[in-house]
Amino acid sequence: MKKCDKFIIRFMAALLTLSLCLLTACSSGNGSVSAGSEDAADAADTGNDAAASAEKLDPDVTQFDWYINYSWFNTDWGNNAVSKAITEETGVTIDFVTPSGNEAEKLNALMSSGTLPDLITIGWWETQVNDMIQGDMLYALNELADEYDPHFFEVADPQAVSWYTQPDGNLYGYPNSAITPEDVDSNDKIGSNQTFLVRKDIYEAIGCPDMTTTEGFEAAVKKAKAEFPTINGKPLIPVGAHIFDDTGNVSFDQYLQNFLAIPMEQDGKLYDRNTDPEYIKWLKMFRKLNEEGYLSTDIFIDQRVQMEEKLAEGRYFCMLYQYTDMTAQQKTLYANDPDSIYIAVDGPRNSSGADYMLPSGTASGWTLTMISKNCKDPEKAIKLLDYMISEEGQKMVYLGVEGEMYDMKDGVPVIRKEVQDLLMTDRTKYDELYGGDDAYWMLQDNVMQQKWHSEDEDPATMPEKWTYGHTVYTGQYDVILPSDTQDAYENDRINKLWSNTLIEMLLSGSDEELEEILQQYKAKREALGFSELQKKKYEYVKEAKRKLGIE
Repeated sequence: MKKCDKFIIRFMAALLTLSLCLLTACSSGNGSVSAGSEDAADAADTGNDAAASAEKLDPDVTQFDWYINYSWFNTDWGNNAVSKAITEETGVTIDFVTPSGNEAEKLNALMSSGTLPDLITIGWWETQVNDMIQGDMLYALNELADEYDPHFFEVADPQAVSWYTQPDGNLYGYPNSAITPEDVDSNDKIGSNQTFLVRKDIYEAIGCPDMTTTEGFEAAVKKAKAEFPTINGKPLIPVGAHIFDDTGNVSFDQYLQNFLAIPMEQDGKLYDRNTDPEYIKWLKMFRKLNEEGYLSTDIFIDQRVQMEEKLAEGRYFCMLYQYTDMTAQQKTLYANDPDSIYIAVDGPRNSSGADYMLPSGTASGWTLTMISKNCKDPEKAIKLLDYMISEEGQKMVYLGVEGEMYDMKDGVPVIRKEVQDLLMTDRTKYDELYGGDDAYWMLQDNVMQQKWHSEDEDPATMPEKWTYGHTVYTGQYDVILPSDTQDAYENDRINKLWSNTLIEMLLSGSDEELEEILQQYKAKREALGFSELQKKKYEYVKEAKRKLGIE
């Protein structure tokens, strides 16, 4: 390999690492900001703005500020059919608060300034969950239910309550999208959100090739690029992926490993998935594609906003991707040309042909919704959660308003044609007018909602249906180490090391260089305490198995 080529690769790796660091605000140390920062000032202003607007509301209607820890969330409240109906049912209206940039900085600012909104929804794995519990910033939902709303316990999932009950006996948050091992075992329509997607028209035009082997995958990518070099005048991106972050890239690590059925544990200990020979074989194939110009620079630097734009333009040929993250873009593509959508097909498979191990949802769910001790009306807040997780509430957030968005025919809900047509063609307009189909996903129950699923094929449901039969329960391996501990610190450093290593391997100039980088990674992580950390993590796995009743 030429010296100049090595320099370019190392420069790109360094540049990508710097970009990731800046994007995740790693220069701020632990990610927190002072109460005197701009974000903290914004947080304080939120309460003043809410108070001013609340004065204009019906006195019987309480306005809650609801923080959603995702900068991409932009659905409002009060203008569409579903939110209006929920307000009528509960006497609550919502002013959503979202971060404009780095989520951790915004939430830390709200916490440090003492201006947490009434309700908070964040990922269950975020360290701020424990910080808010330990900081006595949250109401215990069980205590609010005991005092104001015993019915809450009748509609709450006992497994979710058990799973999230803390050592002090209290429940501080309720999950969405929670699925138990029993759900997976007893239901043949439990799917995974992890899929291998291809653009339908391109895939069919190149002969629907077998992409389950490294050879077939490589050949298909090259043929797609040769026959479709541009999409509407813009370069085709042969391989798409989720964003790179401080832990790696889920498309190129976790999702690929799940398609290759790399085990989670072996011989009574956690398995080292990142160095598995089958996995490394596929990384070498991707490395070769990059060396030959088939991995676009875009996939290394794009963030979600840029990806959404390119998805809506149909510029990717194939991708290991979470199909639920592109529902709106699928509908845009379908409206323009039904053949330009992304469909799920068989993707990477290991040499023995083992079936995929695509994870279902877990008992942890996706996000947790909590009630802060700043809440202006905790009684109405717990009753709002009660309504949202009840069958009545789930039917509302999924199907919408009966007689306006759907009708019951022979005991079966039938979505009205004009509503379904808009959902299929313009998700943004649909949310503005109707707000169903889990536009308000914060407390969605996927298992309960299955009873109302339509059997009609559409671009949103096809990828999910493809995963039926390939889905397994892996929630016992969701290990989150206690924050502010040495173990958590070491784990973060090892994750960051892997993130840098994955980029370097994909950008390496030869298989030999990739192997050298891999060996360096193994040595460096061992120096950071990897082996001991794996043992400690496995203790959490064993405890999770005990709570879930898994042998």
